[in-house]
Amino acid sequence: MGDRANAHPGAAGRAPTADHPAFLRNVVLVGHSGSGKTTLVEALALAAGAVTRAGRVEDGATVSDYDEIEHRQQRSVQLSLVPVEWGGFKINLLDTPGYADFVGELRAGLRAADAALFVVSAADGVDGSTRMVWDECAAVGMPRAIVITHLEAARADFDAMTAICAEAFGGDDPDAVLPLYLPVHGAPGSDGHAPVTGLIGLLSQRVFDYESGERKETQPDAAQLPLIEEARNRLIEGIIAESEDETLMDRYLGGGEIDFSSLVADLERAVARGTFHPVLAAAPAAEGARQGIGTVELLELVTGGFPSPLERVAPELTTPEGKPRPAPACAVDGPLVAEVIKTSSDPYVGRISLVRVFSGTLRPDETVHVSGHGMADRGHQDHDVDERVGSLSSPFGKQQRPLTRCVAGDLACVAKLSRAETGDTLSAKDDPLLMSPWDMPDPLLPLAIEAHSKADEDKLSQGLARLVAEDPTMRLEQNPATHQLVLWCLGEAHKEVALERLRGRYGVQVDVVPHKVSLRETFGAKAAGRGRHVKQSGGHGQFAICEIDVEPLPPGSGIEFVDKVVGGSVPRQFIPSVEKGVRSQAAKGVAAGHPLVDVRVTLVDGKAHSVDSSDAAFQTAGALALREAAAEARIDLLEPVAEVQVLVADDYVGPVMSDLSGRRGRVVGTEQAGGGRTLVRAEVPEIEIGRYALDLRSLSHGTGRFGRRYVRHEAMPPQLADKMREQAEEGR
Repeated sequence: MGDRANAHPGAAGRAPTADHPAFLRNVVLVGHSGSGKTTLVEALALAAGAVTRAGRVEDGATVSDYDEIEHRQQRSVQLSLVPVEWGGFKINLLDTPGYADFVGELRAGLRAADAALFVVSAADGVDGSTRMVWDECAAVGMPRAIVITHLEAARADFDAMTAICAEAFGGDDPDAVLPLYLPVHGAPGSDGHAPVTGLIGLLSQRVFDYESGERKETQPDAAQLPLIEEARNRLIEGIIAESEDETLMDRYLGGGEIDFSSLVADLERAVARGTFHPVLAAAPAAEGARQGIGTVELLELVTGGFPSPLERVAPELTTPEGKPRPAPACAVDGPLVAEVIKTSSDPYVGRISLVRVFSGTLRPDETVHVSGHGMADRGHQDHDVDERVGSLSSPFGKQQRPLTRCVAGDLACVAKLSRAETGDTLSAKDDPLLMSPWDMPDPLLPLAIEAHSKADEDKLSQGLARLVAEDPTMRLEQNPATHQLVLWCLGEAHKEVALERLRGRYGVQVDVVPHKVSLRETFGAKAAGRGRHVKQSGGHGQFAICEIDVEPLPPGSGIEFVDKVVGGSVPRQFIPSVEKGVRSQAAKGVAAGHPLVDVRVTLVDGKAHSVDSSDAAFQTAGALALREAAAEARIDLLEPVAEVQVLVADDYVGPVMSDLSGRRGRVVGTEQAGGGRTLVRAEVPEIEIGRYALDLRSLSHGTGRFGRRYVRHEAMPPQLADKMREQAEEGR
């Protein structure tokens, strides 16, 4: 691995193919925004011969040419697949966005991959979000390696960054994170910085020189040998510690020679098991060069050290009725089990589904069963339908290269699955199956929108349906209390992308309006009201008078109507009319236009006319009586309160609790969550946490997570309630 020459690079212009899962590698690239993931993918594609010059395919497009939004915003916003071939292996490189708003795309990449490359910038270091993803991979035993980029930056130090990675990722065993190579530096430039020109293989003690643009292998000179001795010994000890051969350590400590092939074999097994995490360095190719520094070594690591899909245990399976089924083996001739990893739309082809096949073989034009879990709270309905598979293709930038089949362990794009959504399972139509869903973050930033015009209103529903089908981290809500259409997102960038896709991809112009929380009103004390509706303008008149008492009830009681009329002052047939009028007015509100709740309205007296009284008249009188009672009483404005659970690193517990208190929150408890993190539980008014998803990210440097659930409505402070009433009055 890494020190072995490889004489079989892929051919440019040819779609990589693999006929057996043993020759497939699915690798996801993880790292913060700007760490160099996309540049590294392009460098690997160039080194493998998949492109003719850095990042370019035959028509001049780049391998990262996926979305116009990405070009405008100069950052990745979605998962991208770049398949390359190296040494007879097909490698599916899954490039993920590094920005926290697009963590749903990252999780999709983790689901599709069998191993991960963590890309760390020597200029920026390791951020909290990357550490959290590392822990997630560790929890499921996913093999991982680390690639250090941006070594050309001023003050970049490979040794120092390796030590930081060992501390951040090594946990209790920093010797599980060690370099396989050391960088070779050339002559310092005018700025005093010595560029990296090659690598020294610690196991083989060979120098791999990239200065000419092609990888050349030489012997280290005398000055280089002392530099690598300590690192080499530590690496060998780390490999032997992970070896299944318990005699190796005794032989090594006794001065015995461990042959190179045994070390490489043990290293590969330790990497594949996820117990050893090699550190490598990489830099893009210079202008006109074919191979960037470390690209060949990375490709050899992926093919030699990372596991094939045969070693991946498929996610749990059930029938659509919920009966457990054993996970199938990754076999080309096994039962079909595949999953939609990502959904996108093409203006010419329509819906395109990126699919990972876990078992069996997927072929064009066959009929499959599509099973969806359904996430009604996010706009995804449960479904079980048969669909005909369209064409299969392998993506490469904006190109789609045709495939005749997609075997177990591989990934492919499937056209024209009109009902399939991200997370859905594809299986044989006569044996439908459902795969357990992967964990998706809850979108907690509200975006209230309205159609810009009548023409946009007609297209809005379809555009939003397609948007949430593509991105399950979005949640669509038609709020029955505020009557707003709300698209819940993960952050500002996520929100901007959603709006731009509605405009650019679906041709829908929308207006963003202030998000409203569902406020309510109630009486703060007892009150009485008299409703008089008397009109005479010739012909049949209107006459109804009713008197009511109103008293507050405990929270959650709703509206209670009581009839205490005596003597028939209000005829029995009109008492339901009074109740209907009272309830109608309560729904509209009596002070600031919010629904009235938790009161008992008692009808105590009234008057009627034998000719002019009617159902409509008493409805009006009931509403007038309630409004008069409200005018004479103190009306409390009730706001929704949410239980907020914040998971945050111990270092940020104090600032988080202080911030929650500043939002009128009440901290109700804290508890240790393990891994140096604390769970803070608090009750906070929802009006104060509309942008908490953004504020917590800033406060915790991207490491904090929170969830929320509605618990009750409670009275708003009088000063704030008065301000809300003034705003409502101005709005009217």
